[in-house]
Amino acid sequence: MLNVGLSGARREFICTFAELNSSDMAIVQLAVIFAFLAIGELVVWATGTSVPSSIIGMLLLTLCLCLRIIKLRHVEGAADFLVKNLGFFFVPAGVALMGYFDLIADQWLPIVVASAASTVIVLAITGHLHQLSRKYFNRHGVPRK
Repeated sequence: MLNVGLSGARREFICTFAELNSSDMAIVQLAVIFAFLAIGELVVWATGTSVPSSIIGMLLLTLCLCLRIIKLRHVEGAADFLVKNLGFFFVPAGVALMGYFDLIADQWLPIVVASAASTVIVLAITGHLHQLSRKYFNRHGVPRK
């Protein structure tokens, strides 16, 4: 901890990120991510919107990262860990689907058709938008990285 004298006898202890060990840094990084999740919950509660609070929280976190309000090092380690282990978060949903196996067995054709059609639509729209953006950037002289 860094001891900084602010006024005469009054002293405050300020801890910088550089002074934290790895386990403390992980706790701080998770706290930042969960703080934005809580802010998303607050926004949903205050506005009554139907957008999930996790989406709002992550959009706010992304905005703060882009505006450099939050530094990447304040969330990078925890975010990398969560992304590397993302598959584990789908296990409960997969197990829950097994409870509806009879419904899925009865409706397999519409499920497969809807999945295939939506995949083709997303690929077509993404490809079209990519082509449009390349034409736009080439026309306006924006160099590609």
